[in-house]
Amino acid sequence: MLWYREFGLTELIFTAAFVLLYLLYIIRMISTARSLGTSFHTIFIKLALRTAFFALLIASLLAPSFGESRKEVKSIGKDIMICVDLSKSMDAFDIQPTRLEKIKYEMKKLVSAFSSDRIGIIIFSSEGFMQCPLTFDQNALNLFIETMHTGLVPSSGTDFAPPLRMAMKKLEEDEENSVAQTKSKIIILVSDGEDFGESTQEIAREIETEGIKLFTLGVGTEQGGKIHTQGGYKKDKSGNDVISKLNTKSLRSLASRTGGEYFEINADPNDISRLINAINSIEGELRDVRFVDVTANKYFYFLGIAILLLIADMLINVRTFAL
Repeated sequence: MLWYREFGLTELIFTAAFVLLYLLYIIRMISTARSLGTSFHTIFIKLALRTAFFALLIASLLAPSFGESRKEVKSIGKDIMICVDLSKSMDAFDIQPTRLEKIKYEMKKLVSAFSSDRIGIIIFSSEGFMQCPLTFDQNALNLFIETMHTGLVPSSGTDFAPPLRMAMKKLEEDEENSVAQTKSKIIILVSDGEDFGESTQEIAREIETEGIKLFTLGVGTEQGGKIHTQGGYKKDKSGNDVISKLNTKSLRSLASRTGGEYFEINADPNDISRLINAINSIEGELRDVRFVDVTANKYFYFLGIAILLLIADMLINVRTFAL
């Protein structure tokens, strides 16, 4: 038999109180019986009965478990890879405080919404880098999200192909190492600009062939905004401030080619809730099956017998002083 709780201070206080109060009661009854010249032995009948149901109440409080059995535990969920554009244009502040800071805030909502699914993070500009592998650890994910900044990747343009290829590869590698042969696999591509890569269409066809769902999330406004730099604002070759504008064409085209959907975050509408709902609508698939040994909490047996003894105590009348 296993006990969920140990005999601690609470149980010790109750036991001490019961023993002390009943001891005082017995001493009083014995003293009274001797004064009257009668027998007092019948009080021990009630003592045995009350001690029994008190002990059973304490036992039920400790939550006894016994009886072993095997239980099947199924792990069902989705794997989500989030590819985040960290090119310099993400420092534009047409969305307050900046596009990147807004995305970091919304990504934490995503992590919280899918606590039972595995999430990974890839950062990119012209190249892709694994920031966090697929994990259930929300604390680790939030830490990686908080530390993201545009200085983590080379600032030489934007190419969607490298992060998408890396995301697909990681999802496929994980599938090969798992029990299930298929899963609900999702890629979320977050960017604010035009794709300058030449291999994006090819990787899009591969994603569609593999049955991976691709959602794109555009960040920014059509009016655009200036880009923060250490010396002020980013300037072009003519010395004018660079204005970065949201370019949705590539993102919409990519989502459409892969059977996904385009979402947007700008100064007014925020589609993050719609994105969460779209991902929730995808049915999770079996990831793993395990059998674990379990024991059942049987406190109610002890509690039930204690209640029966308590009722018996109230119904049975015992003469305290026998002549």
